[in-house]
Amino acid sequence: MSRTVAVIGGGITGVTTAYALAKRGMHVTLIERHRYAAMETSYANGGQLSASHAEVWNHKATVLNALKWMARRDAPLLLNPTPGWHKLSWFAAFLAAMPDYERNTIATTRMAIAARDHLFAWAQEENIDFDHRRAGILHVYRERAGFERAARVSRLLAQGGLQRRAVTPHEMRAIEPALHGDFYGGYYTDSDSTGDIHKFTSGLADACARLGVACRYDTQVTALAREHGKVRVSAGGDSTVFDAVVICAGTASRAMAATLGDHVNVYPVKGYSITVQLDDDASRAAAPKVSLLDDATKLVSSRLGEDRLRVAGTAEFNGINHDIRADRIRPLLQWVAQCFPGVHTRKVIPWAGLRPMLPDMLPKVGRGKAPGVYYNTGHGHLGWTLAAATAELVAQQVAAVAQD
Repeated sequence: MSRTVAVIGGGITGVTTAYALAKRGMHVTLIERHRYAAMETSYANGGQLSASHAEVWNHKATVLNALKWMARRDAPLLLNPTPGWHKLSWFAAFLAAMPDYERNTIATTRMAIAARDHLFAWAQEENIDFDHRRAGILHVYRERAGFERAARVSRLLAQGGLQRRAVTPHEMRAIEPALHGDFYGGYYTDSDSTGDIHKFTSGLADACARLGVACRYDTQVTALAREHGKVRVSAGGDSTVFDAVVICAGTASRAMAATLGDHVNVYPVKGYSITVQLDDDASRAAAPKVSLLDDATKLVSSRLGEDRLRVAGTAEFNGINHDIRADRIRPLLQWVAQCFPGVHTRKVIPWAGLRPMLPDMLPKVGRGKAPGVYYNTGHGHLGWTLAAATAELVAQQVAAVAQD
């Protein structure tokens, strides 16, 4: 019976998984290499809980843009041309998944909608303040071609159960009066929302501890091994056998999976963000309250409380690389100046994180080849949006085995 469970990784997927397991009566150990939860990719993302952003990237438009932008260091999508087997094999699998674009987009939409109910209920039950704002998300388009393509995407989102409506430039400014610029049109999803992923994950980690989860922070996993239908986890100088292990280790999941006989082809796709401190009345008044996604620049913005504006985006295929590059941060600052000129950017905190992305853009959720091995990883740019749903799915599987 699967009673003792190790969850590896203390980001949004690991903490939600630990919580979902603990609520089902499992004896859970959460192992995180950092001193606290949510210190890597779950630290400073774009803040959007965005079912409206569920479109997978396996589309010819993505490929064409990647090729077009290769010479631009500030491109929204930047592909380092240096060859490598992992990168080449990942892109080959990415191209192979293009025929599943529509089906995977619909599946992701359904998952994102399901995740909302769990996340909101947990936040209420555990009294977690995470700067949650239910003001919807506005997608903005500067050209007709992008707007018309968005109409086709909207039809796929509708098949997944999400309704978003087309809005004129006049309606866009009624939704978000602070927005400046010339736009062809937009799409507004009033059911989407925003929040601080770090605050939520930290709060839920505290709830896990109250539920009896053994939280082992500042602890590096050094080895995993299958052992008589169970899994031995070596970490922090100790070696313990668990009935089950759930790997939620982000970009480290690929190497861990390989030691357990599984192929989980996660690639690290770097994203950047800036947090603009709204320290004066003028900036607070000029900053947007509604979350935005700008199709031309591939940037998103979220208002976190009254005194912070988070702007995030870009995708950089450059391997394991945590460097914060000035030429990648500059477009985010320029976007703020162009779209919200009254916002002062004197005090800005830059950040970069590695999104764990699988070629078909769907997370790996569920059992591995060996008994007792499970995964909840590879959520890409939608970890914050999907994590509560995938945590429930994997916890149900682990609990089902425990009841056999």
